Amino acid sequence: MPGKYFEELPVGAVFTHRPSRTVTETDNLLITTLTMNPQPLHLDAEFAAQTEFGRILVNSMFTLALVVGLSVADTTLGTTIGNLGFEKIEFPKPVFVGDTITVETRVLEARLSRSRTDAGIVLFEHVGTNQRGDVVCRAKRNALMRVRTP
Repeated sequence: MPGKYFEELPVGAVFTHRPSRTVTETDNLLITTLTMNPQPLHLDAEFAAQTEFGRILVNSMFTLALVVGLSVADTTLGTTIGNLGFEKIEFPKPVFVGDTITVETRVLEARLSRSRTDAGIVLFEHVGTNQRGDVVCRAKRNALMRVRTP
């Protein structure tokens, strides 16, 4: 598997993930309607044009999912047992249709599990930036990771 095992995720490790991904109108429409979110900022161009943003704002749940998703191939693909939760999620700048998101991940903490000899707990910080270098999402996520040799 291309993902990293617990031993390959030392504190301070940094991964810049490629490829980046350009957000489409379909992305925003699908996540918004699939999750039953009626917020007109995400669906109604005329409504959104009258807001401070001046146009449709991409649903932040898509932004979060994309930022974490872009990190998977380099970090957890096939080597995670599961997500344990998010400690903090921030959206400092909005995302709009046409923005291209790039993600960098840093390992903030790592420790062996006290209850499972086959696993360790890693605290990742995922930071998504747009094509202008603006941070659009910052998320701290705990993951239960497989150890290579229990």
